[in-house]
Parts: sequence; structure tokens; C-alpha cells
Amino acid sequence: MTSRKTFRIAIRQFAPFESAIQKQWSAFDAAAHTGLSLEAVAFDLPSLSAALFEQRGLLQGDWDVAFLDTDWLANVHALKAVVNLAPFLKTHPPDDFPAGWTPSLLRLQTADGEVLGLPYHDGPECLIYRKDLFDNPEERQAYEARFGSPLRVPQIWREFQQVARFFQRPDKNLYGTVFAAYPDGHNTVYDFLLQLWTRGRELMDASGQVQFETPEAMEALGFYRDIVTDRSAVHPRCADMDSVKSGLAFVNGEVAMMVNWFGFAAMAETVENSRVKGCVDIAPIPHAEGCSSTSMNVYWVLAIAAGSPHREVAYQFLRHALTADMDKLLTLEGAVGCRKSTWNDSDVNRMVPFYNRLEGLHANARELPRLVQWPRIATIIDELVLSVIRTQEPIEKLTRNAQAKVSSLFPSNVVQSDVARR
Repeated sequence: MTSRKTFRIAIRQFAPFESAIQKQWSAFDAAAHTGLSLEAVAFDLPSLSAALFEQRGLLQGDWDVAFLDTDWLANVHALKAVVNLAPFLKTHPPDDFPAGWTPSLLRLQTADGEVLGLPYHDGPECLIYRKDLFDNPEERQAYEARFGSPLRVPQIWREFQQVARFFQRPDKNLYGTVFAAYPDGHNTVYDFLLQLWTRGRELMDASGQVQFETPEAMEALGFYRDIVTDRSAVHPRCADMDSVKSGLAFVNGEVAMMVNWFGFAAMAETVENSRVKGCVDIAPIPHAEGCSSTSMNVYWVLAIAAGSPHREVAYQFLRHALTADMDKLLTLEGAVGCRKSTWNDSDVNRMVPFYNRLEGLHANARELPRLVQWPRIATIIDELVLSVIRTQEPIEKLTRNAQAKVSSLFPSNVVQSDVARR
């Protein structure tokens, strides 16, 4: 494997990632003269996970650098699947590290004094909407005539569904909202947690135990079933869409509003073929009455595979990719850079007027539990949510079954000890 003359990067499939990595490598290699040729391979989420974990690609030298979702990092650490970057950061840190990043982008990749990756793409979840529709005088008049209240960006979930129904116009290929209901073990999990948190409930109780059989969890699942299956409110292809495809539907002008990652709002303002450029804005995620909004902090890091034969080159590339110029380049390609300098850059904010509001989203963002067992818990949540939207089984029965699965897989002392350890 040491004779390999390619530098291999496993990428999350997303056009801005793919174009930015190519440009960042070209700029890097023009100065570094590595003698290596870039081989960047893009995967959808399930295929990326399989390539890195099930096929042991991180350990056996298939890859030099990999995109890693922060959901995976506790498991990555347990497997010792990536290179600890702490020694590199001590001797040759990126420019302005760590002060150039918000602390919320430096926490999730640290474990037991090790640093598992460096932040590459950011963007907490938020409500993304078309301001051209919400500000249109004719739309506002029609909404008030129909519902007896002014049209506004929805603040509570009940209002969100009502507004979605108002903008549902399949004859014009316009739909009120969209959900990423494709079963990839991520999007439905995030949706459930946001529904739960915006109803004032935690996933785990004070002893660290996952709890599905609570009034708030059942209310969250009931609302999710109601809206995802509401043909008068949502895009008809939700079941086939992950977050990228639902984001692209918004870019194509098919969706009035959606809860999705900030990056898709930025993409809608930057990619050449966007049909909603200049018409996009963001707002806090809706919440239940009497509760408050929150967001989800999940981001992508670049990590060096433990089996890489090119570790030194890999770190130098990561260091290069995190420079202010390369972070800005990533952003101008349509992804979301992680440096505070990028968020406040005048060119970036001229192109995407809401970019400087990213730090405010981070202030209200929540993080997933950092558990080695999280992928298995997420699978149970994914199965639960999919059962909710694909069947008419009573939610009480489905939550009881999910609770039984958690209890059989994770005795109380296992989950609790991991919470305490981390």
C-alpha cells in the first residue's frame, strides 16, 4: 500500500464538496509538489459509511482523508480508525487555530485528549424559506382572507403545517414543505430529536436512559406522522429524499419552506442554476406552543485515515484546506465554511446576506449524545420514525417496541457509563 501514488479522499456526495476538494488539492499540490494524483470518490451517506466502516476502509489503507459526520466520531474513536491530530496541532496548527473557529466546532471531534478531525463544513439546521412568497402582497392578502390571520414566517409547528398547506400548489410544481424521509439513519433521527427538543423534552432521562414512552415523544411522532403524510402540505417524493435531494428541490423552486441545514440556504444563493437566488432567507425552527426553538449542531470534519500511507501529506493538505482563503473558496462553491472570518466576510455576505447570522444559530444549537452505541440507538430511532410514517400502527405500540429494543440492547449501566465517561 505504501507504493500507492494516488491521494484518496472519501467525500460525502454533494457538488460543492466535490468541486471545492478538487480546487483545494490543485492549489495545495501546485506548491507542495507531492508527486501524488488526487482520487476523490463521492458517496451518498449509506455508501460512505459502508466504505469507511463495514469495509474497514479507514483502517486498511483504502483512504488517506475522509469526510466524517460528527455522529460517527465516538465510534471512530473506539475503533482507533483515524490519526490523532493533537501532536500535529501542537507543532504546526492551522493559521489562527483555535481562535478562528467558534468553540462549538471544536468540541465534537475531541475525545480523551485526542483530536479526530478538523472542521470542514458547517451549518446548523434552521427554517429556510422563500421570502419572495412570504413578502408577496397578493399571497399575504389571500392567506389572511383564508385563515383570518396575517401571513408570517411560522413560529409554532401548528402554524407551520397551515402555511405549508397554503403554499401547496402541485399544478405549479410548488409544495408547501419537504422532509428528508429517506432511510439513511440520519435525517429522520434529526427530525425526531428536533420535534422532541422543541417540545421541551430530552431524549435521555437524568440517569442517562433513552426514553421513548413519554407524552412529548408521542406528541412529536404524532405530529411528524401527520405532516409527512399530509399530501396537501408536503412534496410527494419525501420518502426518496435525503437532505441533499430535499435541498436541491428547494434550489429548483419546488418548495416554499423547509427545516434543513443552513448550507442548503447558502447553496440556493450561490449555485449557478438556482431558481430561487435572491429570494432566500432563514429563521429559527418552529416549536410547540409554550416551548422554545432550538437547532441541531452536526458538522463534517476532515480526518486522516489510520491506514493512510501518506499521513504527513494528509495533514499538510488538511492544514491548507483550513486556511482562510480555502475556507472562503469552499463557501463560494456552495458549501459552508467553518471560520468566523468567512461568516463575516464582506464578499460572502454580499452574495449570501444572512451568512453573518451563523454564529447566532450556533448559540442556540444542540448536540447529539456522544456514545459509542449511538449508531445502534440511531438505527432504532430511524426504524421507529419510519414505522410511524409508513404504517398506521398506534404510536403507543411503536414507542413501546422501540423502548424494548433499547432496553434489550443497552442495559442501564452500559449507556449510563458511556454518558459519564464522555
